[in-house]
Amino acid sequence: MQVDTRALLTLAADQTPCHDAVSLTEGGNLARIVLHDQVYSLRITRAGKLILTK
Repeated sequence: MQVDTRALLTLAADQTPCHDAVSLTEGGNLARIVLHDQVYSLRITRAGKLILTK
């Protein structure tokens, strides 16, 4: 999967943190994200879309 560096630079200009989903999943299709003792699952579908579930 190619990352559009121009888009990342544009996002970086507004100071909002930007994370690559493939990096978060370490090349797989699933990552766990913790927020206030709640665990969420971030999944990359076969169609390349993201799903975040509790």
